[in-house]
Amino acid sequence: MTTLPEWTDLRFFLELARSGTLSGTSRRLSVEHTTVARRIDRLEEQLGATLFDRSREGYQLTEMGLALLPHAEAMESAVTAAQDELTGAQISVRGIVRLGVPEILGSRVVAPALVDLLQAHPDLSVDLLLLPRFANLANREADLGVMLDPPSTGRYMVTRLASFRMYIYGAPSYLSKHPPIKVHADLIKHDFVDYVQDRLASSGLNYMGELGFTPHRRMCCTSLAAQCEAAALGLGLIMAPPYAVPDDGRLVRVLENNFYAERSFCLVAPTDLYRLQRVRVVWNLLRDVAEKNPALFIIPN
Repeated sequence: MTTLPEWTDLRFFLELARSGTLSGTSRRLSVEHTTVARRIDRLEEQLGATLFDRSREGYQLTEMGLALLPHAEAMESAVTAAQDELTGAQISVRGIVRLGVPEILGSRVVAPALVDLLQAHPDLSVDLLLLPRFANLANREADLGVMLDPPSTGRYMVTRLASFRMYIYGAPSYLSKHPPIKVHADLIKHDFVDYVQDRLASSGLNYMGELGFTPHRRMCCTSLAAQCEAAALGLGLIMAPPYAVPDDGRLVRVLENNFYAERSFCLVAPTDLYRLQRVRVVWNLLRDVAEKNPALFIIPN
């Protein structure tokens, strides 16, 4: 290598590592996708290394790309800090934040909360990833994420977002046609809707294991939203947190306070990305929503 890479080329590298596609990177940086490809080719030529494996599915970091990633991120953080110091004030929140959130939490809780935030920061954009699993922060699929199990290795900022309880619900149409549920033992006689057991995003989603018996699962699905819809149509009972249950009366609690399974969500971001103002703004919003809306997670007695 005869010359040092330019910061702008490294910025293209970072965005491509995060989005995985030329089109996604071009949208983030407001340039043509051919410009992205040209910058990456130039960077690889300067470094004398292949940074990405190209395929129909997109761009994946090579071993050399993974080695370069933390250094490029450190430069990004340094540039942001320098801008703050030189202006003597907080610079405007700008850029794109990729946020990975469980599907139904994202659609019913996070997406509505993002509206005011984005209106307050016109230069900020959010890519909301609603996945049937938890976002992979190690390969930079997202800038921050809500998950059950925090990473066990790597440098991350981690905080508990909220504890939540999975209560038992059933549709009035189902409950009227099946044996009454007065005590916990009565649940053995009933059908359930649940997750596909060999596709669990986390062992923490196996909350029906706390029932004390093997439930009769009529339908299993990787989507909690689909589970709620099936249960609301009378297919069987479901265990779900309050925020997931429609407020239209199609699902009602059974056994009230006699049974629930409790879990906790944590909020996670790579340490270097957490330093970025745009990431911290979204981070703080999620914490604020959880703190101000406890009934979304645990029904008060």
